Order: sequence, then C-alpha cells, then structure tokens
Amino acid sequence: MSTIIDDPLATLLAQRIRREREARGWSIAVLAETSGVSRAMISKVERAEASPTAALLGRLSGAFGLTMSMLLARAEADAGTSRVARASAQQAWRDPETGYVRRALSPPGADPELVEVELPPGARVPYPASSYLFLRGQCVWLLVGQLLIREGAEETELSPGDVLAYDLSNPRDCEFWNPSPSQACRYIVALSRR
Repeated sequence: MSTIIDDPLATLLAQRIRREREARGWSIAVLAETSGVSRAMISKVERAEASPTAALLGRLSGAFGLTMSMLLARAEADAGTSRVARASAQQAWRDPETGYVRRALSPPGADPELVEVELPPGARVPYPASSYLFLRGQCVWLLVGQLLIREGAEETELSPGDVLAYDLSNPRDCEFWNPSPSQACRYIVALSRR
C-alpha cells in the first residue's frame, strides 16, 4: 500500500521533478541512468510516496542541469510568485535522512537566491559537483555553531560570522558537516545562477 506524503512542498517537488523529466522527453529509466538514482526511488518521489533526501535531490537536480536550490525554487514558484517573500510564507523543507532544514528566504526566481539552513549536530550533507555546475557564484555565511565544508580534498572550518566564497571555476564534490555533538548550526547560502 502506498502512502502519499502530507506536505505541500513535497507534493510540489514531486510534481516539479516529473515536469522537469517530461520537459526533457526523458523516461524514468533515462533519468535513473543520468542521475544514478534508482527507477523505483524516482517513481516513488514523483508520486510523493517518498520524501527525497538532500543527497538524492542533488543527484536529480544535477542530471537536469540545475542546482538543488533551483529545483526547489521552481517547485516553490509553482505555488505562486511574488517579489516579496513574507516570513510566514517561506517554505521549509526537511531532509528525512539527516534532519537538515532548508528554508527559501528570497522570492522564487530571485537572483541572487538566499537560503537559510539548519544542520543538526553531527549531520553531514554531501553534494555532487554536478549540483554546482550551473552557478555563477555561491557564498556561505555561518550564523550559529560550527561548520566544516569539504570541497574535494580541501576542508574549510567556519565559525560564526565567517563567510566562504566558493571557487566555482572547478566544481568539486562537496560536503557540509556540523562537527558539534550537541549544537545545531545555522547558515545562509547566497547563490547566483549563470
């Protein structure tokens, strides 16, 4: 028996992933081959029977030639657009695997795009290099806690107030890690698309 997830953003995301796939004329099998995500999982996500993890969304968005933020922003935009993103209407998405929470701060389609993230203690979120290919710029500003960012073999530790500007001339696999055993970290990501 299938269970539909009762989350408006998850439903919009499921519909957006299907639309992105169909707009390219791809079958689920083609998307599976391109992204490295199983056909069964893609099918469950598109039917809103499974909530995708951040890692899975990174792989799907990379296959579409989008960043994960762009894919989520398009799903959010499907609910309607405005030049003002009221705090009460800002959509939050929770990664079911890590508990990572992503909240879109800027209106859908804004450039640069601002995203607030809360990463639970000990959580790690990987992103493939393909999820950065379509960005012109990205900065991470740590507000609270401690954050380690790995880009390939390079590791950068951030403390509150620190800002890391990505070198997107050579995108690498990346990982965000909150090394604290007890404190969540919160940071803002600013993204500019090509």
